[in-house]
Amino acid sequence: MATTFSLPPLPYAYDALEPIISKQIMEIHHQKHHQTYITNLNAALTAQSTALTSNDIPQLINLQQKIKFNGGGHINHSLFWGNLAPYGSSETDLESSAPALKGAIEAQYGSVQKFREAFGAALLGLQGSGWGWLVSQGPGGKLEIVSTKDQDPVTDRVPIFGVDMWEHAYYLQYFNNKASYVEGVWKVLNWRTAEERYKNGVEGPALLKL
Repeated sequence: MATTFSLPPLPYAYDALEPIISKQIMEIHHQKHHQTYITNLNAALTAQSTALTSNDIPQLINLQQKIKFNGGGHINHSLFWGNLAPYGSSETDLESSAPALKGAIEAQYGSVQKFREAFGAALLGLQGSGWGWLVSQGPGGKLEIVSTKDQDPVTDRVPIFGVDMWEHAYYLQYFNNKASYVEGVWKVLNWRTAEERYKNGVEGPALLKL
């Protein structure tokens, strides 16, 4: 029997990220977009279970892209909600919330400002839909800025934090001004969660735990 996933609740109110990300965007993004990935993932996993029982190899092959896309959407959004924090909260303060990660960023990129510039350039350089990530090679490992297309998840490194660059993440508020969205995200980034992922990693079921 296939595992069934459900929509995880947000760890804050829908309006908690205002004025950076509006309540309307958060409600639609969480309740509609994330829910759709979960619904489609559950359907694909059920179909996969049936195909396994009947040894339908062509169907199993056909389902892999659906599982990757919708499963990736579920993983990515679960990570995303967890790496955001209410505007003005203590978690958004890098200095107090992520001393180890801050030190690693400064050692590798020269300064936090240079890192932000490099990360922002990676986000704005994405063509079409995708995500920008700060990852490490393992707990406390070397940092790297990477991007993934569509809903491809990060599976070979530790996803410390990611930023959703699909239009549904910002368009109702920022329209085509992606740069303002990218600049604003830093004000609601949960550095405490980032520190935890950097120091201890995140894998398996923890990818879907808020």
